[in-house]
Formats: sequence, C-alpha cells, structure tokens
Amino acid sequence: MIMRFSFGKRLIVTSLGVVLGTVLTTGVASAQSTTFLTIGSGSTSGLYYPTAVGIAKILSEADVDLRANARSTGASVFNANAIGEGSLQMGMMQNNIAYYAYNGTGVEAFKDKKIDNLRGLIGLYPEAIHILAREDADIDSVADLAGKRVYVGDVGSGTEQDAMNIMAAFGVTFDDLKADVRGSSGDAVGLLRDDKIAAMFYTVGLGSSAIVEAAQTAPVTVISIDQKPLKQLQEDYDFYTPFTIPGETYPGVDDDVQTVTLKAMLGASAELSEDDVYTFMNTVFNEKLDTFYSDIQNPNLKKFFTVEAGLEGMSIPLHPGAVTFFEEQGVDVPDELKPPM
Repeated sequence: MIMRFSFGKRLIVTSLGVVLGTVLTTGVASAQSTTFLTIGSGSTSGLYYPTAVGIAKILSEADVDLRANARSTGASVFNANAIGEGSLQMGMMQNNIAYYAYNGTGVEAFKDKKIDNLRGLIGLYPEAIHILAREDADIDSVADLAGKRVYVGDVGSGTEQDAMNIMAAFGVTFDDLKADVRGSSGDAVGLLRDDKIAAMFYTVGLGSSAIVEAAQTAPVTVISIDQKPLKQLQEDYDFYTPFTIPGETYPGVDDDVQTVTLKAMLGASAELSEDDVYTFMNTVFNEKLDTFYSDIQNPNLKKFFTVEAGLEGMSIPLHPGAVTFFEEQGVDVPDELKPPM
C-alpha cells in the first residue's frame, strides 16, 4: 500500500507538473507573441497627439496580439528619424516629410541619410498650413514677416519646413526675420498672446485647440497666401494643394482664408511583420472603425477620413501588411506604392 500510495503520489505530482509546465509554457508563448508598438505623435496641443493616443487605445483594448502606446514628440521629422533608428515602430507625419525622409532630400536632417525602412500605412486627413498674425503687427502678407519675430515650428518639425518653403515663395528667408522662434506650438500661442512674437506658422488639421486658444486670447488674424506665390508653391512642390479655411472656423476669423494643405499620414517600420501590420490596419480601420470615428478627439477624421481615400497623397511605398489590407478592402494599390522587393 505504501508503495502504491507513493507511486500514486508520484503520478499526481508528475501530472500536475506537466499541467503546470504546459500552462507556463503557454503563458510564455502568449507573451512572446504579443507585439508592442510605440507610435510617435507630436505636441500635446496639436492633433497628432490625440490621434495617436486614440489609435493606441483602440488597439490595446482589442482582442488581438498587439499593444500600443503613444509618445509626444517633435512630430514629423522626429518620427521619421526615430522609425529609421528603431526607437519608434510607427509615427504620425506629413506626407511631404515622409517623401523627404524616404528619398533623403528636402530636409537637412535627411540629407545623405535616406530612411530606407520607412513605409506608408494610410493617409488620414488634410493638414492646412495656418499663418497666424497679430492684428496690430501690420502683417497683411507673408512678405510682411520680414523684420518680425516669427514662430516657425518646433525644431525638426514639418511646420518648420513648410514655413521655409512658403516664405521662399515670397522671397523671404529665416535670415530676413528679426528672430525665427522655435519650440512647441503651445508655447508659441502664449508668445503670440503676450505680444512676444508677431506671427506663427502651424501645419495642422482644422479646429486645432492651439489655434482656437490663440484666437480666443489674442487679437489675431489668419493670413492668406496670394495666388501668384500659391501657384509657385504648387510648381515647386507637387504635394501642396490649394485649400480654403472656411470663415468662422476660428473665433473672430470671419472670412475664408486661402492656403495650402498637405496630408497627415501614418508611417511604419519595414521591420514590422506583414501579419502584425495587417492586424493593426484591419483592427483600427475596419473592425473598430466606428470607435475610430467616435472616440478619437480629432474632428478631421470624421469629416475627411475614409479607407477608400487612404492612398490619396501617399508619397512613399506601402508596408506589405497595408497592401494586403487595402486589396482586401477593394482599394486598388498602384504599382509605385507597392513595397520594393
């Protein structure tokens, strides 16, 4: 009996060990199969940040083997570089900055430093270039910015590049300014309100909280881009398209404003697997699309975003997982957007 009991006990222990071992092994395998994504956004006062936060929340609450968090960054240029270096897996960026990064042109940060592993995911919404000026600063045109203190965007941001391009169409450079002020857009709003700067550039979707605050707290106007420089911009940079900011979009700005727009998009690392990227795309932009529209604090998404228009303005090759998603959704993927072999 003693021998039988001992044998039975050994069987029980062994069986429990097998069960426990199986459970532990399964747990490890499950943990190992979860992919963690860090999504670069922008300033907390802009629209990139709530968009990235909302996407990360949707993904992390879905029943998929992906988890994500959003990180506030210097925006487009920073995000593209960070994807290239591997510290971000995805990032919000302007489509022109994505083009510069992938081709190693246009921006000093990318010269002789092509980001070969940058891939496109999807275009999200148009980003209008806003040029705000104090009404008491005698600024009626971009040309009038010469000799003034002007906020030109955070260091390495897409806004900085846009400011440079637009001023060049008017024959103005950063050297012509009394000061080219850098930092976050939120800080710039305070400087504009306190009369520390005369004007500011901001490339962002309509309804930005930073611009609403500026219009509410300071005597500001929004400067239009004249037709001749506008045409020159389009000739020099085919990713700029004419755009009208409707009157009354911002407090106190009653008239329509003529400007140009780019496209906010999501970029990703080519190192991400096709399965993970497909799962990301299908979860956020198909299975949880209603949540994407309703929960993310960015009014431009509901107004402008559709999967069918997701390739408009795409300036770099897509990730294979994105190609699979679009083709499954019945969206034709042009050959020039398919990833290099």
